[in-house]
Amino acid sequence: MKKVLISYDYSKTFASILKEKLDVLNVNYILVGNNEILFDEDLSKTLLDELESILKPYAISIIDDKNQALVERIKSVISHMLDDDQPIRCNTSDYLSQTLNYSYAYLSSVFSETTYTSIESFIILCKVDKAKELLLRSNLTLTEIAYRLKYSSVAHLSRQFKKTTGMTPSTFQQIIQKRKALINP
Repeated sequence: MKKVLISYDYSKTFASILKEKLDVLNVNYILVGNNEILFDEDLSKTLLDELESILKPYAISIIDDKNQALVERIKSVISHMLDDDQPIRCNTSDYLSQTLNYSYAYLSSVFSETTYTSIESFIILCKVDKAKELLLRSNLTLTEIAYRLKYSSVAHLSRQFKKTTGMTPSTFQQIIQKRKALINP
């Protein structure tokens, strides 16, 4: 038996599925990021129910709670920020405030009340996950990864990586290389 490994872009895959399912409804819409859909007109209860029904098999649900919706927008902006190869020229709090048109204090308050964690902690987890992904799927050096994820130094990335995962990035790479060697001798 031969194992085939695949790679895909979560955002593009999600957008493709969403577009395919929304086109079935035959309504005009615009996808805004990964978690917001703008419709030209209000949707009837029947149409909303149909939308929810066709999205359910993909674990996509409609959010009624405004705070939860804002948290999803914050997460989406952070995800986009980390996926963007171009460094952002301001700090994260300013970027979130400018992008979402709310004060950072308000965003931080809603985020922590809804998720029971801070935006900063969430960003660290996302950065470490992105670093793991880049270590697995790219040939970038740790220095290049640190720069891409907007760390001040490789040491800073390594400290957060170890604090979050319990191992250094180098140890993580060694474990992955050993697993690959076992799978494909």
